[in-house]
Parts: sequence; C-alpha cells; structure tokens
Amino acid sequence: MAFDPPKSEITELNNKLLQTVIDASKSSPRKRMILPLHKTDDTSLHRMFNAMQPGSYFRPHNHFEENKSEAVLVLRGAVRVIIFDTNGAILEHYDLKAGSDLFGIDIEPDQIHTLCVLEEDTVIFEVKPGPYVRQSDKAFMPWAPEEETPEAETLLKTWEAL
Repeated sequence: MAFDPPKSEITELNNKLLQTVIDASKSSPRKRMILPLHKTDDTSLHRMFNAMQPGSYFRPHNHFEENKSEAVLVLRGAVRVIIFDTNGAILEHYDLKAGSDLFGIDIEPDQIHTLCVLEEDTVIFEVKPGPYVRQSDKAFMPWAPEEETPEAETLLKTWEAL
C-alpha cells in the first residue's frame, strides 16, 4: 500500500509527514506504508519514505533485471539488511539504526536482499532509479516464501534472531 505523492512542486520533509506515514503503517495489514515523493512511476529517480513495523515481511529479491541499485537511510528506528547467495544462504547482514554509526546502505542490482524491521515506527528513506514497472521491478527468489504464509512468518523469526 502507498499514499499518493504530494501534489506540490516543493515538499517539506518534516516530522509531521513522517508521523502520518508511521500511523498508516500501524493499521496496514502488511505493517508498512510507502509515501512516494516522486510524482509518477515514470519518474527517473524514485524517492520515498517507507514506514514499517516489526513483523513486516519483505520477500528476498534483487533488481538485476532492471539493473537498479538502491540506497536506504534509516531516519527512525532500526532495520536489519540481509544479503543472500542464490540458494538462500545468508552471506552477511547489517543492522542499521537511526543516529548510529551505521545508518544506511547502498545496494547494487545483483545483490539478493531483504529487510527485517527491528524497532517499532521505523522509517527509511529509499532512493532508486525509475521508472517503476511492477512486473519487473523485483526478481523474487524462488526459495523465499510469499507474503502472508506460515513459512514467511517462520523465516522472519529466523532473521530476527540473527
């Protein structure tokens, strides 16, 4: 789920805006909400806030087909970024926390990755190239369960315990 982007040519990025997205994430079935700052899916640079709650499952994926890298900065809370090999083995993980020494990460297109939300009311600022084409934006890994399945919940608990 996502909000519509702001209509203004200049958007103030402030705590009130973050709180609006956080509040929406709490009532979302997926436990997250996106506020795009780019105006259309065709925009060449996508910028967005993603507010998340613990228990939100992000199916492991890469952006190889579209050859898109992405950068993530943690504005509030904390996330664990997990990098996998092609068979699903964890290669590395990074705990990113707002205000800490490690507060962001830049990921190249061929890296299989996911996020694990570590704190309530976490907000990331995500930047990646557009345009957004739903069918090819993410290459989901066949070994990773789909959202809203018992297998996904079990896997998420494993990641949280790292």
